[in-house]
Amino acid sequence: MQIYILRHGIAENVKPGGRDADRALTPQGKQKLRDVLGRARAAGVEPRVIVSSPLRRAVETARLAAEALAYEGEIFQSRALLPDSTPEDVWQEVRLHGSAESVLLAGHEPLLSGFLSWMLNSPHVCADLRKGALARVDAELTSAQPRGVLQWLITPKLAGPEA
Repeated sequence: MQIYILRHGIAENVKPGGRDADRALTPQGKQKLRDVLGRARAAGVEPRVIVSSPLRRAVETARLAAEALAYEGEIFQSRALLPDSTPEDVWQEVRLHGSAESVLLAGHEPLLSGFLSWMLNSPHVCADLRKGALARVDAELTSAQPRGVLQWLITPKLAGPEA
């Protein structure tokens, strides 16, 4: 299975009296995501399933991914992609969609870099998934602890118009 790991884009600060869960993407955050997703589209990325954290900035990120990657299916929301979740919970969510050949996950740090390290079976790997970054890891779904292979990572800096 191809697993696309997408960190949400740059989000606004928490408004006074507001909730972290309600933070929206900024215009800059949306543009940087579009740059990354445009590169992904050019590379042939076509997720069969998109799963998002239920927090607003991740849902908006998932919607931008769906639009940029011509995804017409349902965007699933999962608490397994909340920032304080565990790599094991994310893996169980991925396995729920095992009949798909590819899944895109939209979520947060520190969960996503932890999940990436866990997928690579290397807790000492330090991944720095910048806001709006997209990674692809390939893995078999047959075991409780996967052995993934990192295929690539696109950061907003690499995907930007000056790239």
